[in-house]
Amino acid sequence: MTQPQAYKRTMKLMGNQFELTVVAHTHEWANQMIDEGVREIQRIEKLLTTFSDDSETNLINRNAGLQPVSVSDETFGIIERSIKISSVTQGAFDITYGSIDKSLWNFDQTMTSLPPAKKAKKMVRLINYKNIELDAEKKTVFLKEKGMRIGFGGIGKGYAAEMAKEVMKKNGVTSGIVNASGDLTTWGTQPNGKPWTVGIVHPDYKGYPFSYMDISDMAVATSGNYEKFVMIDGKKYSHTIDPHTGLPVSGIKSVTIISPNAEICDAMATPVMIMGIEHGLHLINQLKQVECLIIDDNNKIYTSHNIKCN
Repeated sequence: MTQPQAYKRTMKLMGNQFELTVVAHTHEWANQMIDEGVREIQRIEKLLTTFSDDSETNLINRNAGLQPVSVSDETFGIIERSIKISSVTQGAFDITYGSIDKSLWNFDQTMTSLPPAKKAKKMVRLINYKNIELDAEKKTVFLKEKGMRIGFGGIGKGYAAEMAKEVMKKNGVTSGIVNASGDLTTWGTQPNGKPWTVGIVHPDYKGYPFSYMDISDMAVATSGNYEKFVMIDGKKYSHTIDPHTGLPVSGIKSVTIISPNAEICDAMATPVMIMGIEHGLHLINQLKQVECLIIDDNNKIYTSHNIKCN
């Protein structure tokens, strides 16, 4: 039998670049397994997308303020978990961010000042996870206010990566990586038996690693201001909007979350950025099996208790 190799495929899914890697003895079998993972991601995309009129997400949004909507157990589950994360992060994570009026923020060269605080606050008035009403018995979701919208941009990629991993594992893949545009989950080892080596993106030089870590059966996600930002009076503002104020956050260049689950990593990275260094680290240090690395605007590194930087 030939020596196992790592086979990769990169493609656009859920509007993002996904890279699926499996360790296999043959290219043919690896391709079949990757196909299984891709089909699972495409299935989840149909379920959660806001770009398709017949998705359950859009059905919920269309009926905001009108009536509850029956959904699948899967959609109900991800909304239920999202609300728990909102509660833990005191609303810094909130799937009702889809309600935001984007007319204030374009994050391009034409944006030369922040909107007035009162106006910004008014624009985010519909963002409130507490106005999502769930009926566990009937499996219904109701958005209490007209104009409210949910979206899974802050958790969907991680969830899809985790589910694709599970499908491939069930089909016999013992080692691999699903990388959902930086939100990635790993299992098993490299073909040589060593853990997977994962790079953390450098916040100043996109495409270059700032640091490396060896992991197996762990997930990593990074949220940063290097993708989209604006400079106003010499200060860098991220495209990440604080749902409490309606204003973009500043002070942190990137947040990396490490945990056994990609959904958790994906969902926790942005809230820590919004909460800030002190409150963000305090929260992470209270959570089991969740670690964090923060780089501030001055390139100073902060970590949760169990991370040691060399």
